[in-house]
Amino acid sequence: MIASWNNEGLPSDRMSAENATILTYSSRWPLMIDPQLQGIKWIKQKYGEELTVLRLTVRGYLDVIERCVVNGKILLIENIGETVDAVLDPLLGRMLVKKGRCLRMGEKEIDYNPNFQLILQTKLANPHYKPEMQAQTTLINFTVTRDGLEEQLLAEVVKAERPDLEKQKADLTTEQNRFKITLKLLEDDLLSRLSSAGENVLEDASLVLNLEKTKKTAAEVEIKVRESRKTSEAIDIAFESYRSAAERASILYFILNDLHKINPIYQFSLKAFTTVFKDAIAKTPPADKLKDRVTNLIESITFAVHMYTTRGLFEKDKLIFMAQMAIQILLHAKEIDPSELDFLLRFPYTPNLTSPFDFLSNSGWGGIKALANMDEFRALDKDIEGSAKRWRKLTESECPEREKMPGEWKNKNALQRLCIMRCLRPDRMTYAIRFFVEEKLGARYVEARTVEFARSFEESSASTPVFFILSAGVDPLKDVEKLGKKMRYSSDYGNFYNVSLGQGQEVVAEAAMDVACKEGHWVILQNIHLVAKWLPTLEKKMEATQEGAHGNYRLFISGEPAPSAEYHIIPQGILESAIKITNEPPTGMLANVHKALDNFNQETLEMCGKEAEFKAILFSLCYFHAVVAERRKFGPQGWNRSYPFNVGDLTISVYVLYNYLEANNRVPWEDLRYLFGEIMYGGHITDDWDRRLCRTYLEEFMQPELVDGDLNFATGFPAPPNLDYVGYHNYIDDNLPSESPHLYGLHPNAEIGFLTTLSEQAFKTIFELQPRDSGASSGSSISREDVVKSIIDDFLDKLPEEFNMLELMARVEDRTPFIIVAFQECERMNVLVREVKRSLRELLLGLKGELTITTDMETLEGSLFFDQVPDNWTKRAYPSMYGLQSWFADLLIRIKELEAWSNDFNLPSSVWLAGFFNPQSFLTAIMQQTARKNEWPLDKMCLSCDVTKKWKEDFSAPPREGAYVNGLFMEGARWDVNVGSIASSLMKELFPQMPVIYIKAITQDKQETKNIYECPVYKTRTRGPTFVWTFNLKTKEKSAKWTLGGVCLLLQV
Repeated sequence: MIASWNNEGLPSDRMSAENATILTYSSRWPLMIDPQLQGIKWIKQKYGEELTVLRLTVRGYLDVIERCVVNGKILLIENIGETVDAVLDPLLGRMLVKKGRCLRMGEKEIDYNPNFQLILQTKLANPHYKPEMQAQTTLINFTVTRDGLEEQLLAEVVKAERPDLEKQKADLTTEQNRFKITLKLLEDDLLSRLSSAGENVLEDASLVLNLEKTKKTAAEVEIKVRESRKTSEAIDIAFESYRSAAERASILYFILNDLHKINPIYQFSLKAFTTVFKDAIAKTPPADKLKDRVTNLIESITFAVHMYTTRGLFEKDKLIFMAQMAIQILLHAKEIDPSELDFLLRFPYTPNLTSPFDFLSNSGWGGIKALANMDEFRALDKDIEGSAKRWRKLTESECPEREKMPGEWKNKNALQRLCIMRCLRPDRMTYAIRFFVEEKLGARYVEARTVEFARSFEESSASTPVFFILSAGVDPLKDVEKLGKKMRYSSDYGNFYNVSLGQGQEVVAEAAMDVACKEGHWVILQNIHLVAKWLPTLEKKMEATQEGAHGNYRLFISGEPAPSAEYHIIPQGILESAIKITNEPPTGMLANVHKALDNFNQETLEMCGKEAEFKAILFSLCYFHAVVAERRKFGPQGWNRSYPFNVGDLTISVYVLYNYLEANNRVPWEDLRYLFGEIMYGGHITDDWDRRLCRTYLEEFMQPELVDGDLNFATGFPAPPNLDYVGYHNYIDDNLPSESPHLYGLHPNAEIGFLTTLSEQAFKTIFELQPRDSGASSGSSISREDVVKSIIDDFLDKLPEEFNMLELMARVEDRTPFIIVAFQECERMNVLVREVKRSLRELLLGLKGELTITTDMETLEGSLFFDQVPDNWTKRAYPSMYGLQSWFADLLIRIKELEAWSNDFNLPSSVWLAGFFNPQSFLTAIMQQTARKNEWPLDKMCLSCDVTKKWKEDFSAPPREGAYVNGLFMEGARWDVNVGSIASSLMKELFPQMPVIYIKAITQDKQETKNIYECPVYKTRTRGPTFVWTFNLKTKEKSAKWTLGGVCLLLQV
């Protein structure tokens, strides 16, 4: 029976056979969890014409179900969600009435045919069904396992490499099955004769003859079974020699299968993967020895999967995929230690340490200390302290990841060197990962090469569409049109349909697909993300048109990825079967200034009467456009929020410029700056500080000196003279300095910060991609559950009692503004600590089996394991970018500060401003206190910020008026204590600490406005919504420099 199931398309591994057995003989309706669609493929082949396939999204589905129930048909309901319509409950629970002859569905009673069979199927990989659903159905997990897939792929390799062996094995299986059947029949026959024989068995001649025959046949079968067992062992040995190739492919598939966690648009089907796998085997170079052939197979399969996958990934995700590939291959080969990998990905540094070296940050030194506790890194901290000069040289070199490490550390393996490098130079980790992949997999994996569209097209077919994942400013469909013309497919020939979706074009698209699939034409469906409601129809249409389609039929689809997972709408079926291709615009100022200028031509430059002014301002606009667009890559230091600046903003600004110059005798600089900065580009901007930045750029780039040629856009890049169109392009190539933050007005440290953030995000993503059953600690003795339990015990042990609010309030008679702030903070801390304790205790009971695990508990367990602060805690807490362990250490310090303040309610000598849930309330309290004392109106007051030359330890008492605050950091610049002013940052010092700031309230008329930089204060590096206040800081230089440099104060780094 299993053999016949395998012939019907059931995978040949043991788990699939067990699943098929349960499905066939289950007394309840089977519900298949089938994300790879292996189960449904088998069911459709097994039952063929007898099967009715239905989706609950189609109109009139109840009528179809009714017909099947009445006529006793086999019904497959595919692709169900986590819930089904309540009207189906009687069917699922077989709630029959009238002595089991009828079934009530909705208002109707219908005849129930006992031959009726129902099979349910879902594509969801990890569905949560209600207990009733689980009781009514038999859940069968058809999800492919690594071992199961390995067996299937092994059969494919052998089929391709040694078809003789594959046939021999199949024949052998058939023969063995025949033997078993023969023996079973003989045994059954013998037992039946024995049971019907009379008292004297020996007198029954036919029975004795039958016994002899059975004995003789059994002996023959035994001999044949023995022979076939030997043959089977020989075949198995030959099979095993190819196992490493199947093993590698299985590892790669599961990496692919997890990529949707990075972006839900990355969906890959097992069917498509198997095609790539078979093609890779066919293209593998031959070898004389079997061992060499298998090595070639492994390399060919790995590289083919790499190329197939990376062409459909965004640039930032390619490195993550390559790193995960290298890590999983090495983990499987037991070449790397899981605990070291865990350190690299989680970076559990020892918090609250101060680095003794200026070349090492505090968190870097905390990382070294944590590493030194591991066997392979014993005495690393001592070695750095003893040979600081050599370690400084390594840390400050240009490409430290390619340099040799000092002393014995140079003999460490690649992963161990990465662990050390993550402590020393977090900003170089993206380069270090690339070097790691190059070292372990080979240079060709890291060479950034895009696959020509013609090559990708060769892999497409009538049933394999091409899906273009769109990026702003790129039109990939030009490639399709170009190739189409070459192959005689275009609208001129009437065999090329280009449909832009939206505004009722869905009908046109469906008609085009119907014609094209019969005639062998090409169809392009653009921007499918705009027609969310039509997408399920498109998925069904694609399935229908692919069956029996003309061999030349091709479907090309384009769509934008959703900004985040919850907005993802493109169905899995559309994405899985398609070849995915990403096209991203070039990055960097050089490419972007050229691209901005490419929107115009020589005619544009000559169209205005004031040619010199028009050209100069047009070029300035192109540079401005490139700067504001590319500045986004620096994250919040670039722009507080991300804005969709586009080519339309630039072209419309140029037409506005033309009209204004034509209408005025002199250049209206003020008007132009206002139009560009507040309307054309400013129309996108929602944050006041970003608006100031945009305005400052235009004040710098658009002034009369521009026309005279006395203006520099950036250090070393003066405004060009009057040139023609080609001349401007050449001027950019010849004069624009190489890519650096200077081009944007930022300090070089901005790049270090941007690269560090990029690396942190990459490691966080790779950590989340580690196989769920074990996390990064696969192979180690501690299970995921043990890790979580130890974290819970540790947290519950360290958390103090809540503040007794009634007692605190009773101790205070005069409720000053400061004391009210203290009460509010204690109350908010109580809410947070209460929730932390409640959720941890609940999860602990769940892990012990005393409570049912809920979705919330599952989420909390995941957060604890992945070192993330759970959402339920974040909602009640303060903004923070720390990982869970650092966040918890910070929470305990905050509680300690509050305890110290609430002991006597005397204002601390210097207040840790970052320790508040709501720092604004404390700053407002300073104004309220002064307003009450002097009887000043609150709306006429402001805060004056005087940066002292002292640090927290130097103060023993608070000031008479106002407060001393500490714990602030500056980003983008530093505070020069000697000069008493903002100054340029020192290299590699990203967040220098500010001295204590004396804050007091004054009336607005006494506020200093000269030589002042209005500096925004934010709670965290994400800026934007974490804004606290504006501090006026003294500056000796123009404040525009600090605005363009994205200078701000932060409460937490």
